[in-house]
Amino acid sequence: MHVLYIIKSRSDNKLYIGVTNNLKRRLKEHQDGVSAATKARGPWELIYCEAYRSKLDALERERKLKGFKNSYKQLVLRISRSLEGA
Repeated sequence: MHVLYIIKSRSDNKLYIGVTNNLKRRLKEHQDGVSAATKARGPWELIYCEAYRSKLDALERERKLKGFKNSYKQLVLRISRSLEGA
């Protein structure tokens, strides 16, 4: 199982999109500052994830979200609406 995930920095409210086969381990790595891309912006909060059987499918979804700004904006809007109700 592979997971596309989005985490939100509690320090600057920016989002990070990633793919992993072990979400619990990967989130701990982000919190512990192991990832160079997210090291300086923690702590992090998991706000969204999608599960895929295929690693290629998860990577393709990540590529589309990062490359096609409209897809990313729509997902962020949907997540924002969801978080408002929380």
